[in-house]
Amino acid sequence: MLKEKDIIIVGQQAWDVDLGSNCKDIALELSKYNRVLYVNAPLDRITKLRYSKDPKVQKRLNLIREKDNRIEKVNSGLWVLYPATLLESINWIPINSLFVFFNKFNNSRYVKSINRAIADLQMKDYLLFNDNDIFRSFYLKELLKPCLSIYYIRDYLVSTKYWKRHGKILEPQLIAKSDLVLANSEYLKNYGLKYNNNSFYVGQGCDFHNVDFDINNSLPDDLADISTPIIGYVGALTASRLDIDLIAAVADSYQDCRVVLVGPEDEVFRKSILHTRKNIIFTGSKKPEQLYRYISAFDICINPQILNEMTIGNYPRKIDEYLAMGKPVVATWTEAMEPFSEYVYLAKDKKRFILSIRSAIDFDSEYLRLERRAFALSHTWENSVNIMSQQIQNTLKQ
Repeated sequence: MLKEKDIIIVGQQAWDVDLGSNCKDIALELSKYNRVLYVNAPLDRITKLRYSKDPKVQKRLNLIREKDNRIEKVNSGLWVLYPATLLESINWIPINSLFVFFNKFNNSRYVKSINRAIADLQMKDYLLFNDNDIFRSFYLKELLKPCLSIYYIRDYLVSTKYWKRHGKILEPQLIAKSDLVLANSEYLKNYGLKYNNNSFYVGQGCDFHNVDFDINNSLPDDLADISTPIIGYVGALTASRLDIDLIAAVADSYQDCRVVLVGPEDEVFRKSILHTRKNIIFTGSKKPEQLYRYISAFDICINPQILNEMTIGNYPRKIDEYLAMGKPVVATWTEAMEPFSEYVYLAKDKKRFILSIRSAIDFDSEYLRLERRAFALSHTWENSVNIMSQQIQNTLKQ
């Protein structure tokens, strides 16, 4: 494990947003043995105008008015910086050269707040860890002059509408000039290797500390009366990520089963053919702490992804959650799924997906359930950060 280093972390996820985040988990793990400054993204002008009454936005506006950063201590090795600066909203600018000009201006503003925090905490010879922050942190290597700059890829962001216009140009440049590139999937590692030979796969961590693995006798009320086998999915139901036709085919092929979909629906899902299938159950959104009770009720878990630029490289975190409960899993094949091939039925087409569900039902066993659980539980943040640490130390030596 990396020890006794000063580390600055920048990224997409604000610390005070109540959502799980790779970056926050990595910061907590690194802070056990190092001094870590976690930098919240600065407020931008559009967010200020649109959400001025939000308490989190108000907090940042007050800091800007007072012209004073706030540094909050989380534990003995971790501090969170709330920058007292306002960035211009520039992503709408169609001309890339003009965008670059204003992005340099934003980066300079951002760095002034970070430099003040560095001085306050007396950080020296620090490492810069950038969690997929393409625009705001593009020039931080040049401006902060860290002893090592690390770019962490956890999503193929440039496939999305917001990032595509300028990100397609800037992210390859950011990858190329970073000293080290770390990725949480094989697909994203290979994407990094196109521009930087010092790119590595570091796996993914999951937090199972609060999971009750003995909840089989405590099923959700809305599933308690189902006596037939349950084929289940947990997660947001969005047409950009899930194959609606494949889900319908599963329901049609297994009329003796119930297909249970747990999660919020987008507009396409709400209007889809899936609502015409009598053996499909939509439970709606559920609180995070309830989700493992639903997974426990499933006989088979599925991940019917649609293949596109957005999904093909994503680490399948929900697969770990399924496997941690010992469940047999059928999933769409992607390059990112290859490390799971010994424990998950991977299907490259609709026919294979449907046939794999039958195999998963017929050939399950207690031995396989224990094997799946052990594999999933090996995916800890400690293990992932240990791999990161080794690559960081190797690069520092070079």
